[in-house]
Amino acid sequence: MVVLGSTGSIGVNTLEIAKKYNLDIEVLVAGNNYKLLNKQIKEFKPKYVVVKDKETAKKIDFKNVNWGEEAILEVLEQSESNLVVNALVGEAGLKPTLKAQSLNKKIALANKESLVIAGKFIDTSKITPIDSEHFGLWYLLSSKFQVPSSKFKKLYITASGGALRDWPIEKLNEATLEDVLNHPNWSMGKKITIDSATMVNKLFELLEARWLFKTTEIDAFIETKSIIHALIEWIDGSTTAHISKTDMKLPIAFAILEKINDEILVPVNLLKVGSLEFREIEPLHYPVWNVKDLLLHNPDLGVVVNTANEFAIEMFLVKRIGFLDISTIILKSIEKFENIRINSIDEIFEIKNEVRKWCESNFI
Repeated sequence: MVVLGSTGSIGVNTLEIAKKYNLDIEVLVAGNNYKLLNKQIKEFKPKYVVVKDKETAKKIDFKNVNWGEEAILEVLEQSESNLVVNALVGEAGLKPTLKAQSLNKKIALANKESLVIAGKFIDTSKITPIDSEHFGLWYLLSSKFQVPSSKFKKLYITASGGALRDWPIEKLNEATLEDVLNHPNWSMGKKITIDSATMVNKLFELLEARWLFKTTEIDAFIETKSIIHALIEWIDGSTTAHISKTDMKLPIAFAILEKINDEILVPVNLLKVGSLEFREIEPLHYPVWNVKDLLLHNPDLGVVVNTANEFAIEMFLVKRIGFLDISTIILKSIEKFENIRINSIDEIFEIKNEVRKWCESNFI
């Protein structure tokens, strides 16, 4: 298989599954974490390696290291593997998804931005989601799960609420970067942890679900212990839920192998869990939630949200803006570009550049 983003948390877990099932790794693509990448190269002996830039390439123990965005697209074309695991972070994952699709490869997708930005141009029949929430929905909807009432009424995904979920609203703008990164349930990269605190991450997941399951009947709420990942309301009035530990190896294993006949995770012990708490996602606490329905009905706005969010996070990381300013920048950007309509892949990048320039001229 091809693993894009091999040194991130999804990539590391993917390689663990590959090791468990003795699967070949043809391509490793990573960013700047050369120490971990060198260990992965030694263990998995890939045929091709690509890194983010030339300086990182100099530190890699591999004969023919390539670097840069174009090199990723080239290696996808050169590879014989039919499976591509795309765990790249941010917009960098979009072109590889489109390239893999054009090559008729199967895509195990953890890169949210591919569907958020370009969902209308992606054939989701070739995609298996790695996100725990979308995997949960897929699991509940799959044919192996025999539901007499086969039509769903509504899909639900859950949110942790992020690091500031228990903070009073009036204190939110005092939150430091350290506060925002102190997630109560898991440890992942900075961007996804910030997105969890603003609830942008869940907006993205709703848009992903819209494309994957071809419905706007989708919503989210907070489940504070993060053991219920998805629920389906059926037309007969019953609801089914997907419960598992917060461990990405389960969705990764299904995405890679399709069928699993042994234990990947230890089941959740509900007696030890004791109780569960569910909360509404309050727009006063998470201002971006105000545009949830607008996004679902005009998903072209995904590129606006993504671009404004990436800009705002850059500013927050260097302490140029406060925490709540992230949401403000996103909402003002949507207000400015609310009427956009995207008709081609090229227009995505044109609009992205326009949104970025507007953000820079108004918020720097």
